Amino acid sequence: MANEAHPCPCDIGHKIEYGGMGREVQVEHIKAYVTKPPFDTGKAVIVIQDIFGWQLPNSRYMTDMIAGNGYTAILPDFFVGQEPWQLSGDWSTFPDWLKTRDARKIDREVDAVLRFLKQQCHAQKIGVVGFCWGGVAVHHVMMKYPEFRAGVSVYGIIKDSEDVHSLKNPTLFIFAENDAVIPLEQVSLLTQKLKKHCKVEYQIKTFSGQTHGFVHRKREDCSAEDKPYVDEARRNLIEWLHKYV
Repeated sequence: MANEAHPCPCDIGHKIEYGGMGREVQVEHIKAYVTKPPFDTGKAVIVIQDIFGWQLPNSRYMTDMIAGNGYTAILPDFFVGQEPWQLSGDWSTFPDWLKTRDARKIDREVDAVLRFLKQQCHAQKIGVVGFCWGGVAVHHVMMKYPEFRAGVSVYGIIKDSEDVHSLKNPTLFIFAENDAVIPLEQVSLLTQKLKKHCKVEYQIKTFSGQTHGFVHRKREDCSAEDKPYVDEARRNLIEWLHKYV
């Protein structure tokens, strides 16, 4: 955590102006944003939101980007109607807010979305991508659900468990060198445990000079120094899905 007054600098970056190419649907007890690919591939990707919720334009932009690469992409409301964190929120209340939104207590929602993708979208191969809070959720589901052929956790990590290594299928972890939420010591610890215990393919990639949120919360006109890293991380994300889903 950064400090007690501002315990999570998740507001680093920009809220982009973006309308979206998909549509909102009801999936059992939750709402979701869905974008179809240019042509049906039988493949789908669940996108898991950050603390700013499923309606954040940045997350919808990433969902559409994934769909444009050949996947039915779905961004569900994993807060199930609870309010997302607001940029104007009092950060001193953030720890208490977070306790009511546990990224590892989403199995009911994951099950519902999997049913929707299999039954309504006829998906045969499914992957999962998540950012920040959603990155923690990806780490969780990749250790529990063998249905996910691949996962990409973007600046998210399970910190309070000994078992961070029992991945069921290939998982890519993307981190930022200057992330105040996830210090490099935690990345090193994850690396050590995966190297020692993990039985499937994985990759940990840390991007030099970048901060929390750089993959999905930087505008397209971000600085010339940052843009190559943003582009590379997004390319790596898509390449991982293409390789394993």
